[in-house]
Amino acid sequence: MDGLHLVDSSGWLEYFADGPNARHFGAALADPNRLLVPTISLYEVFRVVLRQRGEDDAIRAAALMHQGRQIPLSPALALDAARLAHERSLAMADAIILATARANRATLWTQDADFKDVSGVRYYAKAAG
Repeated sequence: MDGLHLVDSSGWLEYFADGPNARHFGAALADPNRLLVPTISLYEVFRVVLRQRGEDDAIRAAALMHQGRQIPLSPALALDAARLAHERSLAMADAIILATARANRATLWTQDADFKDVSGVRYYAKAAG
């Protein structure tokens, strides 16, 4: 697995829940030196874990995410994300995550079906459950 990796919020949540696809995302998370973490992913994951499991687990999740390189939303990245959202009919967070991956030439790891056939994406379908 060469290059940089960006695991989207769905992948982080799958990993933290030890779900059926956790091993796929664990492979991308194994090397924090090649891991990019958009600040919007930090927000999304912290929010979900806080709601589902409480503040202590949310803080632990955020600490793990901080091992990767944090990528803030810059003005240029925001404009690129807006273009992607328009072109691909993506939600705001999805567009920011895809724009971040592309701007950094990183592989995007996800189980979000909106990215199923997108170049530069490793998509793993969510397990039925």
